Amino acid sequence: MEQHMRRATRGGIAVIATVGMVLAAGIFAKTAPVHAADTNLIVNGGFEGGLANWFVNNGNSADGGQLSVTSDAYSGQGAALVASRTTTGSGPMQDLSGKVQAGQTYVLTARIKYENPSGPATKQFFATMHYGAATYTNLVSVVATKGQWAQFNGTFTIPATQNVSTARLFFETPWTSTPSSDPNLHLMDFKLDDVSVVGAAPPAAPSKTIEVVGKLPGEHNPLIGHKFGADGFGFVHDGRVYMYLTNDTQGYAPDPVTGVSPGINYGDINQITVISSADLVNWTDHGEIQVAGPNGVAPFTGNSWAPGMTKKVVNGEEKFFLYYANGGGSSNVITGGSPLGPWISERTSTLINGSTPGAEDVAWKFDPAPFVDDDGQPYLYFGGGPASTSMPPAERFNNPKNIRAIELGDNMVSTEGSAAVVDAPVAFEAGHVFKREGRYYFSYSSHFGGNDFGGPQTPLPGYPGGGQIGYMISDDPMSWPKETYAGVLFPNQSQFFGAGTGGNNHQSVFEFEGKYYFTYHAPTLNKRINGNTTQGYRSPHIQELTFNPDGTIQQVVGTYAGVNQVRNFDPYRVFEAETFGWSKGVSTRKVDGGSAQFGAAAPNLVVRDIDNGDWTALSSVDFGDNGARSVTAKVRALAAGARIEVRLDQLTGPVVGTIPVDTPSGEWAEVTAELDGVSGVHDVYFTFAGPTGVDLFEIDSWAFEAATGQPELPVTVSAQARCLGGRAYVAVQARNDHDGSVGIGLETPYGERSFEGVAPGSNVYQSFNTRAASVPAGSVTVRVTGALGGSDVTTVRTVQHPAITCGE
Repeated sequence: MEQHMRRATRGGIAVIATVGMVLAAGIFAKTAPVHAADTNLIVNGGFEGGLANWFVNNGNSADGGQLSVTSDAYSGQGAALVASRTTTGSGPMQDLSGKVQAGQTYVLTARIKYENPSGPATKQFFATMHYGAATYTNLVSVVATKGQWAQFNGTFTIPATQNVSTARLFFETPWTSTPSSDPNLHLMDFKLDDVSVVGAAPPAAPSKTIEVVGKLPGEHNPLIGHKFGADGFGFVHDGRVYMYLTNDTQGYAPDPVTGVSPGINYGDINQITVISSADLVNWTDHGEIQVAGPNGVAPFTGNSWAPGMTKKVVNGEEKFFLYYANGGGSSNVITGGSPLGPWISERTSTLINGSTPGAEDVAWKFDPAPFVDDDGQPYLYFGGGPASTSMPPAERFNNPKNIRAIELGDNMVSTEGSAAVVDAPVAFEAGHVFKREGRYYFSYSSHFGGNDFGGPQTPLPGYPGGGQIGYMISDDPMSWPKETYAGVLFPNQSQFFGAGTGGNNHQSVFEFEGKYYFTYHAPTLNKRINGNTTQGYRSPHIQELTFNPDGTIQQVVGTYAGVNQVRNFDPYRVFEAETFGWSKGVSTRKVDGGSAQFGAAAPNLVVRDIDNGDWTALSSVDFGDNGARSVTAKVRALAAGARIEVRLDQLTGPVVGTIPVDTPSGEWAEVTAELDGVSGVHDVYFTFAGPTGVDLFEIDSWAFEAATGQPELPVTVSAQARCLGGRAYVAVQARNDHDGSVGIGLETPYGERSFEGVAPGSNVYQSFNTRAASVPAGSVTVRVTGALGGSDVTTVRTVQHPAITCGE
């Protein structure tokens, strides 16, 4: 076995040498016995599950081919057929990252056949491992006779020094730099079946659960303490702020002894994390979107960094568009039916790449930030990286001209015209635009100098220092000359959070309920885990953005305090248990089915990895003057003797209710506890207790029930499920039967609507689009507020609606 570097050209001598080593090692001799502890690491090796877990090798930009299932199988019902190969390495591939281990020996077997009538009588094939970058290793070889199934059967040992964070197995013919010169010899179609790689079971994945309190009670930054997230992009829809984040947690792997993870590897990140909040302090975890990679929404991309989000009505339908960087070389977009999906790719190639007009001199065609103007015209801002060497050194430093603005097509998934230069001083990356009072604001992250930017240079007066957020103000979203530069919006985060929190930044600005907010990231959670030596794992933060009378921005100060909670938390409804103001020692996972709070089309998560002494908490929960009578949790018991204690205002506060988790183990069930003395506004802590050393239970949702006996406002409520244009709607109506005006709020998993000053006898009505062809039976909450007997009263009504399937 020989490890070698595959570059743009890969020498045939290396392949021959590898074959010689394989034969000399007796690779076709009797293989070592397989022990009971050994595991087959290949999934769907017989292709009985179609092409699940398989794809065409895409390690080089020139690789390409078509993979399909054929009934001509060595055994079973199916095999894989690879056709239209563009390179010798364009064969069937499966990702074994995280499964194989350095220093271990494995047995590889497979069946292969080719039938090209114009091909040679015999042909050599390789099973090869791609360890990332240009490192490839031929593992096992076989010489096949045309028209007959041949068998790979050999062992290979991964060197103890080999990095196996990336390990992808594929099948190929011997390398040549010009395979198209004789495709019958080099690029013949072939079939593959019965693939197995047997050896040591994959190591248990290191726990990603963060056991420290990363977001301290009373503080509002970082936004979450149970996972990481960077490059936050704030997006407002239907009374909620959604934050889209680069999933820094994806590569987090803390050592079980030291608690320290290796440094972040951006090449591993192909998911985007989503969180949301209605009050900017209690955030709901919506999990990750598998954007890129073989099983991603857009499998033709490999990474998903620096997301940007917007919405637009296209052909009469409201759609949501999530843009992302596919590494440094290109950017792309996927389309959703809501801020939480479901997601599809309307494209089969990247949106921004080397062929984008006007972007030829942009080194990094990434960090896509969308902006839709008031007139409906959409724009995209992208780019960054080293300045063009054609410019003088001083200009490369002060005005690198490495960011672009371009118009998007009305469909939001295409561009129009040529990209315009954004001449942002000392620009590096992270361009973003928002509009306020008719003027456009462009913010960006500044570079740190160095040879990429002209070497040692003197910055012009007032220009940003390294790793700061600068900004510009313009009257035209496509015109950003250097004269529009307005100053530094945000210094480097290390100025506020200290040692270990420096580095580059990435920001956005959003407006929510009349105020502007600034998002950024800093490795503050990473610092609380490991101290001043951090590994690059970043966390989202928000600060309020304020303006001077002339429209310039007052420089933002980063704080752990963060922003004020914009409203108290409403407990009288079913809400997701993965909604945290603060937490300790828990994590989340996706489960089958939709969300009880956000609808059937939204992902559902549960709180997991709950140990004795862990807890979660909510900030400023408003129980009203009459208070709460009970709380119900949907749980899955995992250990006997576990319980949930409900406490007020602090972790050691009084216990006002205890929920025994005594349901059948492994089954989801609802458990309820009566509450005592719970009224007014309080922080609420759910503390978890039970036997040590085991996971206690999982939690899906919470719901509090208001105390009875308080006076109620008369109201008549109804809900129906209806169809329109093949889509299901939930229609809600409420009539004010009181003798005075009231406020009425309609709450469904598909949206909310509030009405103020509803006159006596008047009706309010709203039809909520589920964005699906069917909707299950469910409930709607109607909240009525008004005066009764000289006191302010809130009355809550819950009404059921039936299921419906449209088109039947």
